[in-house]
Amino acid sequence: MSTIRVHTAQNVTLEYEVAGLGDRIVATIIDYVVLGAWVFAWMMVPAALAISGRHSSSQLSGVAMILVFVVAYAPLLFYNLVCEVFFNGQSIGKKAMNIKVMRLDGTAPRIGDYLLRWLLRIIDLQFAGLVAIITIAANGRGQRLGDLAAGTTVLKLRPRTQYRSPLAEAGPVAGYQVVFPEAALLADHDVALVRQLMQQASARQNYQLLNELANKVKSITGIRTDLQDAPFLQTILRDHAHLATS
Repeated sequence: MSTIRVHTAQNVTLEYEVAGLGDRIVATIIDYVVLGAWVFAWMMVPAALAISGRHSSSQLSGVAMILVFVVAYAPLLFYNLVCEVFFNGQSIGKKAMNIKVMRLDGTAPRIGDYLLRWLLRIIDLQFAGLVAIITIAANGRGQRLGDLAAGTTVLKLRPRTQYRSPLAEAGPVAGYQVVFPEAALLADHDVALVRQLMQQASARQNYQLLNELANKVKSITGIRTDLQDAPFLQTILRDHAHLATS
């Protein structure tokens, strides 16, 4: 399976696995189910009003029917664009499959990138999506035509591997730049506990424990960061070690 490496500002390189074709197909099916349920619900509105006796079929014609039609079917056209722009590269289906749209350099796509993906989706979905399937399978980076144009792909959210930089391996050294000065707020026993729990969580691949541990550290220090849990905790440990010896 193809992977993409992302080097963060905190000297941590994350290796993400490209979402498989199966994951993307299942995500698309989930999105279609959601959209189908939405359309079905709105198409039931005229029937429900007629049954209630409040409106006749003639009263429901014209402007009201056009409004119901627009509200029911507009999401079919704009669903993916709106979801990816406002939900950070994820639709409901992608969120369920724990995948998201990202640029090849690991940064978040811009609105123009999402727009390109959306416009070329018309071509990608030709022949029941066969164009997209062939393109994704052929290019090795999980990119359909829209992704190729926008410089994006769809990745699994969990980093496959985390590579620490030489600085991280060697520990604090002269010239080391502290990323989070708030690490000094942690007591020595707090840091020892964080290190112990990190080892346990990594050995068991317990991402929930890592998340809870990272949130606890953030609550103690008041740090706000988009850095993922494991790299964040590794950085905190390096910063604390440097601050404690400087």
